[in-house]
Amino acid sequence: MAQCVMKVELSVSCQGLLNKDVGSKSDPLCVMLEESGGSWHELERTERIMNSLDPDFSQRLHMDYYFEQVQKLRFGIYDVDNKTYSLDDDDFLGQFDCTLGQIVSSKKLKKPLLLKNGKPAGKGQITIVAEEKKDNRILKLNVAARNLDKKDLFGKSDPFLEFYRCSSDGSWQLAHRTEVVKNNLNPTWRPFSVPMQALCQGDLEKEIKIVCTDYDNDGSHDFIGESRVNVLRLQQAETSPLELECVNAEKKRKKKHYKNSGVIIVKSFKIDVEYSFLDYIMGGTQMNFTVGIDFTISNGDPRSPDSLHYLNPGGSNEYLSALWSVGSVIQDYDTDKLFPAFGFGALIPPKFEISHEFPLNFNFSNPYCNGVQEIVNAYHSCLQQLRLYGPTYFSPIINHVAQFAAAAAKLPGATYFVLLILTDGVITDMDETRLAIVNASRLPMSIIIVGVGGADFDGMEILDGDGGLLKAPSGVAASRDIVQFVPFRNFINEFNGLQPDIFFPVFHSYKDVKVLFSSYQFWVHVGFTRGLVRLATRPLTLKPTSHRITSRPAGLLTNRGCWLKQLNQAAGSLHPSIALPYHWFSYFN
Repeated sequence: MAQCVMKVELSVSCQGLLNKDVGSKSDPLCVMLEESGGSWHELERTERIMNSLDPDFSQRLHMDYYFEQVQKLRFGIYDVDNKTYSLDDDDFLGQFDCTLGQIVSSKKLKKPLLLKNGKPAGKGQITIVAEEKKDNRILKLNVAARNLDKKDLFGKSDPFLEFYRCSSDGSWQLAHRTEVVKNNLNPTWRPFSVPMQALCQGDLEKEIKIVCTDYDNDGSHDFIGESRVNVLRLQQAETSPLELECVNAEKKRKKKHYKNSGVIIVKSFKIDVEYSFLDYIMGGTQMNFTVGIDFTISNGDPRSPDSLHYLNPGGSNEYLSALWSVGSVIQDYDTDKLFPAFGFGALIPPKFEISHEFPLNFNFSNPYCNGVQEIVNAYHSCLQQLRLYGPTYFSPIINHVAQFAAAAAKLPGATYFVLLILTDGVITDMDETRLAIVNASRLPMSIIIVGVGGADFDGMEILDGDGGLLKAPSGVAASRDIVQFVPFRNFINEFNGLQPDIFFPVFHSYKDVKVLFSSYQFWVHVGFTRGLVRLATRPLTLKPTSHRITSRPAGLLTNRGCWLKQLNQAAGSLHPSIALPYHWFSYFN
């Protein structure tokens, strides 16, 4: 029987939260979890809002709603005062449990927050608004302002913008919030995208409110002014900048000669289409998965139980757990399932010379493993033959995969490469690795680095572009962020008891994996599990395929367990030669 599925966006706001900070207000975020197999697994998070007891989160949460299933959700609110991903060291402000069906049927659900023991938190309410996602258009804007009012006594204003849409009940719902531009009355904000549905529900004439505010660290932000517009008028900026007066109604009422509190300038505007993962897999996009495993001496003697490479009685260790967690998910999206698997940092037979890039199966003419299980088998075999050594070099394997990506970029059809690096410690060739990543950022390629063990991985954060685009030693910046680093032990409890076969439906869901194209621009978000890790990249232009599916074939998703098989069959019948399999490329030593 076909399942009734609907994509849902959830908007979350809170009112009257507990204040856990001394001298300021709480810095809340909301985390959404789903109950599965008797335990709770994280799906997604909102952004953190500084110094607010009444946060209105602009980042929406996403779910696939199955009418015939009971999908139990938990929304946890935390006061976050550090940079760690784990919420265990943050102040808990309250939570709310419900089913997705309750939210969808209510459309707008407002409930008091509870403690973990089920008792009232004492203060705080949560409001959740559900909306079906029907429109896949996105609006791309580049916005600036001129001559804004000065709100700070000893400096200029620190302005940010908020975009609101008018709801059916007349209330205003936040759709997007820009970053803060410090000490500037003529700011230019970073270009951004916002879904058409979030901003106007697909109605080009629906009124949009743009609010300009001066940011204050203590949360007591100062209103500068606002503008009213709709998408039809915003479209004027497709050909020339659109200027909107930023008006403070209170000032206008009190001051006879008041004109405005500045001008908001829409420098550019474009309506684009956000294609789904299914659209592009059906169109022939091929994903290729490569693995690199760290065999340096810092891992410890594999014969010792203290070693990260020590195989427990079940034949596993932390490296293999991480490999299964990511690999068993990605393999379902690699059609040929032939994965190049490499090791680095070891002395390898027969001469036991150092190698920073060797096939796990020691077959230099054919380094491919058929599926994740064969990678595991090759790992078991090579572990008995090599000797751990060092140092830890990442650049050889990154450059190796980049060669394949460069070759694929010249071929018709779209092919994307994902490199998974499993490592235990500090990179020795940091400068060379930075250069390799910057060069690879211009190719259809992304990198997941998983840190195993309990080492200090602060150095790895340099490669992750969360704090800004990575730069090569020469100062050249990456064209996009292609690296995601995650310490595996932070999330190891999420994997306890999970088997590889359950990762497929997790990966399939929108909340855990998003491969989005817009005008053949590519983002890839790789789910570690249940949304814990996303490999978030910025746009990269790929050549379009000559065939693309814009609607789902009837019955394609009648069974979540076999949809990929149907998908591959359909894609093959449409365009069997859309992209060359990975193993057809010549091998680079």
